Amino acid sequence: MALLLCLGLTAALARGCLHCHSNFSEKFSFYRHHVNLKSWWVGDIPVSGSLLTDWSQDTMKELHLAIPAEITREKLDRVANAVYQKMDQLYQGKMYFPGYFPNELRAIFREQVHLIQNAIIESRIDCQRHCGIFQYKTISCTNCTDSHVVCFGYNCESSAEWETAVRGLLLYINKWHKQDSNTRHRPSSMHRTTPAFLISPSFTCLEPPHLANLTLENASECLTQH
Repeated sequence: MALLLCLGLTAALARGCLHCHSNFSEKFSFYRHHVNLKSWWVGDIPVSGSLLTDWSQDTMKELHLAIPAEITREKLDRVANAVYQKMDQLYQGKMYFPGYFPNELRAIFREQVHLIQNAIIESRIDCQRHCGIFQYKTISCTNCTDSHVVCFGYNCESSAEWETAVRGLLLYINKWHKQDSNTRHRPSSMHRTTPAFLISPSFTCLEPPHLANLTLENASECLTQH
């Protein structure tokens, strides 16, 4: 059984993953400015314009992820290039019959959402190929800032590797807890977000109140039971 413990942080503002790509503004500015040339029916123009204007915000609404929306730059490039290719092909055509153009935009939008979901989840699943704490760089889709994801992989090939992995996890948790305690005692500092697995009902043994008396054996038992 391969399980993941994800320590991602969730930001507050919703921007949209594709919005974080370097070519997004240029591409979507072109799409919006040329939307009036793509349909014989004038009613398609405001509908299509609204779809393009709200693209980023609507993307975040439709992701429905149980984990923070954080994507690697490599995967963001793949998603963006796939979307731009579809959009460019759509814009190369002549004027379309009523209803066709906004329907095609919706189809590209839905495909983009699925690509982003898969990209984010695939990176988390890749964690299971590691043993112990693993970290990879990402971009936060919520505010387009550089971020990183720290997770715990269960793919250990021996009991010695597993013991080392659990020790590393305990060191990481205790280090985080000490840093968080120091932050809480600074009135001018913002509180750090608690890693997701520390507040999960399935891992109550790893919550901060229990860390002081947590042993290697207890942590190992807690991890292997879930």
